Amino acid sequence: MTLHIPFDNTYARLPDGFYTKLGPTPVRAPELIAFNHDLAEALGIEGTADPRLAKVFAGNAIPDGAEPLAQLYAGHQFGQFNPQLGDGRALLLGEVVGTDGIRRDIQLKGSGRTPYSRSGDGRAWLGPVLREYVVSEAMHALDVPTTRALAAVRTGEEVIRERPMPGAVLTRVAASHIRVGTFQIFAARRDGAALQALYDYTVARHYPDAKDPADLLQQVINRQAALVAQWMSFGFIHGVMNTDNCTLSGETIDYGPCAFMDSYDPETVYSSIDRFGRYGYAAQADIIVWNMAQLATALIPLMPDPEAAVEAFTAQVHAMPDLIRAEWERRFAAKIGITTPRPEDKTLIAELLTRMQQGQADFTNTFRALADGTARDQFLDPAAFDSWAEGWQARIADEPDPQALMRQVNPCVIPRNHRIEQMIEAAVAGDDQTFHRLMDVLARPFDDLPDAQDLRRPPEPAEVVQATFCGT
Repeated sequence: MTLHIPFDNTYARLPDGFYTKLGPTPVRAPELIAFNHDLAEALGIEGTADPRLAKVFAGNAIPDGAEPLAQLYAGHQFGQFNPQLGDGRALLLGEVVGTDGIRRDIQLKGSGRTPYSRSGDGRAWLGPVLREYVVSEAMHALDVPTTRALAAVRTGEEVIRERPMPGAVLTRVAASHIRVGTFQIFAARRDGAALQALYDYTVARHYPDAKDPADLLQQVINRQAALVAQWMSFGFIHGVMNTDNCTLSGETIDYGPCAFMDSYDPETVYSSIDRFGRYGYAAQADIIVWNMAQLATALIPLMPDPEAAVEAFTAQVHAMPDLIRAEWERRFAAKIGITTPRPEDKTLIAELLTRMQQGQADFTNTFRALADGTARDQFLDPAAFDSWAEGWQARIADEPDPQALMRQVNPCVIPRNHRIEQMIEAAVAGDDQTFHRLMDVLARPFDDLPDAQDLRRPPEPAEVVQATFCGT
């Protein structure tokens, strides 16, 4: 059966200034690495046995109904405003309305140069493509709002980074690719008509009950507060929380220098380009507030009384840390078996985290081991855990089923940095089995799989990943 993608494109109907229409640059020898059949089915895509699959998702064949375009946006990158960014190595093929009624974008990453490429080559190499495929699908399995991976394709060509590397193209699926930076570019240009059109489109697509820009801002704040607290509950570090990587839909987007913590340390930074820890683990709760302040600034021109809007928006943004804190406390209380948190539980959680940091305890394994009665083994000095556990046991004595709750919210396995690096090394050498095994296990992160115990192990000293890198 011929491949059929039921495109129903709306972003392409926005004014021309929102994007540049162009096709992907064909590659020499497309070869399919992975295709997400479950996601394809949810998107209503048919004919996935079509032998042209690799060509379509490499950009060599444009499917019927697609309207490829590169989106325009701006953004603050490490606090510095760049007035024009845009898709420099990605193309939005179009949108589909899935079997669940949700509209989603289908985008090619690594599909060639665009007018927004600046000095880039518009391509991606195999490592970042497989990293994003693995981590985004792992996040989905953890029930974290996220973009997803539909396909990964080798190009049969090399791209130049520090050295020649095998090229690849990722097909990314998102609720949309509307970013804080999309609003910023039109606000910075004082293009009121474009800003109004973007606002109307965003409300219709994501927040149909939003009454005005203030209501939109609050709903985005609510989603982002919940998202970042959820990241932190899994030890996830985004690594590059620029405003062009912050979505209006509230999804996690851009898995460049991302990582999951091994030993707990709130100051953990992995990104090689984050020299001052702006986007470190603990800093994420502050940075998302900063990002929402930039969105608020971009929305002010849409308000009838800008001076009053500044006052109202400032109050909304200043209230955001309390939202994050409440969500963080709820999630971490669940991680230690508490269904309904009490004010004093904050101290109990904080004391455990302090002991974990001092005892170099593994973040993921310690929380999972709480349900199994083996958490003390994660600490250099088990007595440090024992002195905390006495109060904890007394606290959860009246909880209905703390062990079941902890197993429900604390994963056994995460995409650990050293396992991703090993998977990439194998794939560069032409072996995709490590990738496929990792995908199979990460699809069931809360299941204690006997044949996946090696993937739960923290890195040996020689395996520790000191830094992660942006795909460009």
